Order: sequence, then structure tokens, then C-alpha cells
Amino acid sequence: MSIRQPLTYHAFVELATADPAVVGLVLKGSHAHDGMITEYSDHDLYVVLADGAATDLTRFAGHRTPELDLVIITLSDFRAAGMPGFERYALARASIVLDRLDGGIAQILAAKARLDADEAFRDAGERLDAYANSLYRSVKNDRDGHSLAARLDAADSVRFLLELLFALDRRPRPYNKYLEWELARHPLPGWDTGLLLDAVRRISGTGDVQLQRRLFAQVEAAARRAGHGAVLDAWGEDLDLMRPPQRGRRWADHRTDGPAPPAR
Repeated sequence: MSIRQPLTYHAFVELATADPAVVGLVLKGSHAHDGMITEYSDHDLYVVLADGAATDLTRFAGHRTPELDLVIITLSDFRAAGMPGFERYALARASIVLDRLDGGIAQILAAKARLDADEAFRDAGERLDAYANSLYRSVKNDRDGHSLAARLDAADSVRFLLELLFALDRRPRPYNKYLEWELARHPLPGWDTGLLLDAVRRISGTGDVQLQRRLFAQVEAAARRAGHGAVLDAWGEDLDLMRPPQRGRRWADHRTDGPAPPAR
């Protein structure tokens, strides 16, 4: 009796390419990011089927091994995948293995990689408010001697900060694993990649208040240039606690009382 061998990536690609129901094969994950492959990296493959097509490949739905993960999906569902959703960045940076639509698969991926203007503006406004909320709580907790809470809020703020900065550039935020990869190849306009990543590391690790406030000054300027002044102005005098102290003013001179703004 022969032992059945696990299905390999290359064997499946050959099988799928021979099936006329398959209009696209899209590889995502580490294998789509140059230099990110490790000995543990599997192949994450989208198998895109023509709408209404019949194929025996559906028997592989849900296939998952250390070598190969498959998502078998119709063309209509593939267009909607990650729009919006967690999968959007993965597909935005995916590699095309097969495109039987004369560039149609490439166009779908390109649409996922670029937020439309209205979507980007809405998302940026929401993330800006969430960033300010976490930043405010971090600085206030540090002031009041709640060091753990301050660090946790600082770490929370980094998530919203990155989502904001990428939304301002009309791009989906990369997964944490690919943040450095993304910024090294596609820097955010107006931001020094090395300085930004260093700030993210330090704020996430230490909750450095003075660094948070200096970074906020840059974010505030960028957000106002992008038309989000109303989001910031809604924070009123609480902005003073987030901004770097003015010369000649001490920490204690800033507003220190009053309720925190409601979570938005």
C-alpha cells in the first residue's frame, strides 16, 4: 500500500492552472513579501473561481497544512474580500500566480491597496479621535502616578496612530509583522521612517510621555493639513495636556482636573 503524500503548493498550482474554472491564483503572506520567508512559512493561496463555475477543486475547501493553506472563493466574493476587513492589507500586497482575466485580478488587488477619498477621510477622522483618546489617558495616568495604566494606554495609542497615518495616505495599515517591511519599501509621505519606528518602539515599550507629546505635535499638524481640525478642536482645552509644554510653563501649570472625554 502506498502512503499518500501531503498536497504541495507546486502540485496544487499545477492542478488549479489546468482547471478552466479557475480565473485567478493569488499568493499572500510571507511568500508575497520579499525577504520575509522563514522555515515555518506556509503558502497562503487564494483560488478564485468564475462565478457559477463547477469544479472538483471545491473538495479542497478549508485545506490547511504546514505547507499549504487554501481559500477557495468565487470571483464576486474575492472582489469583496477585505473591503473593509482585516484581510485587506494581505491582499493589497499579494502576488499574482495566475490571472485569466487579462489583468482583472491585478485590478481587483490594486483597488484593495488604495482607499477611496471618502473612505480614507472617514477612517482617518475616527482613528485620530481614538489616538487622541488613548494619548490623553496615557499622559493623564502618568501625571496621576498610574504608571502601568499609562504604559498600556500608550501602547493602545500606537495602534490608532498607525491606522491614522496609513489612512491619511489612503492605504490599509500593514500587519505588525510587515510594518517595517512596508515602511522600508513604501515610506509614509512626510515621515522619516527611522524616527517614526523608533518612536513607536519607545512609546510601546516605555510609554515615554515627552516623546508622545512631541509626536502628537507632528500628528496634529498633519491632521489639520488633511482637514481634520474639527476632530482635534472637539477636545478643547484637553489638547494642552497632549501637546509639548510651552516654554516657561511647568507640567503642573497644565489643566489637571476635569473628567476624561468619553470614549468615542
